[in-house]
Amino acid sequence: MMTQPQAAPVVRKTMLRDVDRALAELRRGAPVVLIDGDSAGAIVQAAETASDSGLAALQRLAGVEPLLLLTGRRAAALGLQPPANTAEDAVVALGLSGRSARRVVELADPTASSGQTLRSYQLAEAPATLAASAIDLAKLARLLPAAILAPLGAKQNTDPSRWAREQEIPVLAHTDVQAYRVVAARSLVRVAEARVPLRGAEDTRLIAFRPEDGGSEHMALIIGDPDPGTPVLVRLHSECFTGDLLNSLRCDCGDQLRGAIEAIGKSGAGVVLYLTQEGRGIGLVNKLRAYALQDRGADTAEANETLGFDADERIYLPAAEMLRQMGYARVRLLTNNPEKVVGLKRFDVEVVERVPHSVPSNSHNDFYLATKARRFGHIF
Repeated sequence: MMTQPQAAPVVRKTMLRDVDRALAELRRGAPVVLIDGDSAGAIVQAAETASDSGLAALQRLAGVEPLLLLTGRRAAALGLQPPANTAEDAVVALGLSGRSARRVVELADPTASSGQTLRSYQLAEAPATLAASAIDLAKLARLLPAAILAPLGAKQNTDPSRWAREQEIPVLAHTDVQAYRVVAARSLVRVAEARVPLRGAEDTRLIAFRPEDGGSEHMALIIGDPDPGTPVLVRLHSECFTGDLLNSLRCDCGDQLRGAIEAIGKSGAGVVLYLTQEGRGIGLVNKLRAYALQDRGADTAEANETLGFDADERIYLPAAEMLRQMGYARVRLLTNNPEKVVGLKRFDVEVVERVPHSVPSNSHNDFYLATKARRFGHIF
């Protein structure tokens, strides 16, 4: 699981807005400029949106040939042996040597790959801080964790922020990227509330929480009238479009959600937090890519790692912040995943009990559930 942020850093007032704008640019295939201090910068684009004209434009702007950035896990899946003592999560930079955008996309996306490896590509040097932030930006944009980076030359780096503004390219400090998840979670505010009777829990209220940058809302389902003075029965549920809405048989998510609502309804009171962390935090499109890899024989963890992600990219700070705002500091956590217990405790929510929560398997998801136990430590 990815390292969970723990403290709210001191950031610029416009940081959330600037990151949000940069994410929108990356998703539509446009570049952004990342800076490290006052005299180091690089132009960055998402690898999965690469085009031949875009690569050429990047090279003209920066004056150097762009590099391809991959996570260590994606590079390993492609057969690259990194230098000794390289951390597993280190970013790997490759020289493109005039290769086409199609090759870039194939290296980033194993579901689009023609089976090429990295043996014919040369490792290159990239500014480590900017490279790591470029990958993180791609993840935040719910794109594949791969980026094209062109370090700015001496002329542009005299004042990279000013140069970026002159080129009408959004500019962003790498520290803003690093702080984004924490600040977005800490900025959650209650924006709407309504009574919504549910099957199995007719006395239910829904509360919507939205981050300050206007990003995706998380939902709290308040069943009955939980007493903040006693440990509250709580379920953390990461959204699953295919399971929750389409009733997919590939996972147990929909059954877990409906089962949790029914269990809490029978107990009298409790909370379900519905978190927008699709596909263990990689997003719906990337989850579909992971499904394609699973159809070729990978398990859930292997599929995410082949795409270049950690096996589990979720964080639980938003859940802790929602509970804090609603006044629930002590919980009985309805889960079979010990990482959720650890995740809430990390953010000062006292978990007084883990309440088992599992559902029967079927012929389509029995391997998935076995992987949960074997790779993620779920307790069934």
